[in-house]
Amino acid sequence: MLELVMAPLCGGGKIRGSAAKMVLCSLLFLIPMASSAVIPHRKLEVQKQLMRLNKPALKSIKSPDGDIIDCVHINHQPAFDHPLLKNHTVQTTPSFRPKGRSFDESKVSSNSKPITQLWHLNGRCPEGTIPIRRTKEEDVLRASSVESYGRKKHLSIPQPKSAEPDLNTLGGHQHAIVYVEGDKYYGAKATINVWKPQIQQPNEFSLSQIWILGGSFGEDLNSIEAGWQVSPDLYGDNSTRLFTYWTSDAYQATGCYNLLCSGFVQINNEIAMGASVYPISGYGSSQYDINILVWKDPKEGNWWMQFGNKYVLGYWPAFLFSYLVDSASMIEWGGEVVNSEAVGQHTSTQMGSGHFPGEGFGKASYFQNIQIVDGSNNLRAPKGIATFTEQSNCYDVQNGQNGNWGNYFYYGGPGRNPKCP
Repeated sequence: MLELVMAPLCGGGKIRGSAAKMVLCSLLFLIPMASSAVIPHRKLEVQKQLMRLNKPALKSIKSPDGDIIDCVHINHQPAFDHPLLKNHTVQTTPSFRPKGRSFDESKVSSNSKPITQLWHLNGRCPEGTIPIRRTKEEDVLRASSVESYGRKKHLSIPQPKSAEPDLNTLGGHQHAIVYVEGDKYYGAKATINVWKPQIQQPNEFSLSQIWILGGSFGEDLNSIEAGWQVSPDLYGDNSTRLFTYWTSDAYQATGCYNLLCSGFVQINNEIAMGASVYPISGYGSSQYDINILVWKDPKEGNWWMQFGNKYVLGYWPAFLFSYLVDSASMIEWGGEVVNSEAVGQHTSTQMGSGHFPGEGFGKASYFQNIQIVDGSNNLRAPKGIATFTEQSNCYDVQNGQNGNWGNYFYYGGPGRNPKCP
């Protein structure tokens, strides 16, 4: 459009007239040249990123949802790009696991059902490999920059004791959580039912997770996170996916989702981080759960993750962290969404099932049998549970306790509604 307007002034490409006109026309004709220089440079950066992330595969599996799962040799995974892991020997099993039965499976199984990953329908990865969701060019291009791909934004951890409540919604992140603090924690566990919340805009997400936190809510906060999420910007669709995250500086320069940076060492050949899970819970119908356990190996000091009752996925090496080298100072369980709407109007992005806690089982999202790992490496019920949400009219949380579910809570909501305009 600008070129059409300026064409008569510039004489169809021949610069004429005053010095001011000459400068203006010269800049105009440089615009296409600059654009054509930027695009190849960006494309080159993207290709380098893809080469770094997508390791050579011994086998590739096409998932029904369009993902490609690459079976990569365990010693060639992204973790070993980290300079401190160059000569690392993979720890194939944790030295210790938390003691104590975490829940009565016979009582839980009558109400909820187990879950798996969609790509399993088309194959499995062989022993000695790990499954990695292949990163595509369009995945990286959706990010604001190549460097920011696979990373959360700063200030996305709920800060229930913040002296300035407005900080909690800075950046548009909102939460409905329960939490414990005031002790030393060496892990956490929960059974979480899985939903497919509706996302209003591609740059928003909805997730349900456990946070293992060390330090204060400053620029050096350590966090290990695991759960399920729907994130169109990160994955390019609205599928519900298993995910992990870690950071040692409050999301500034360290850490990433899943295996999108060096750090987490995966040992399991059956579960792919970032891959979709199925089936999904239905409103008023069957409920499907995932079990997540994160704990600190008291001998080696690494933080391990288990998915379900049998899949030990791998570990975050202790050296990645500062505060979490010793223990966690806070545990949080619950939901998070991004509200990118302008001030005065709330997003309609759903948290959990998209329904408020008061609707109960089969309709609202829940965490059940929430537990912590104590200094004796025992799983036990947490003490001093508190709740937190920024806007309870948009997303809320209600906790309780009973014999079958132990300590549990319902949480979530629809976002924008008559009481949350």
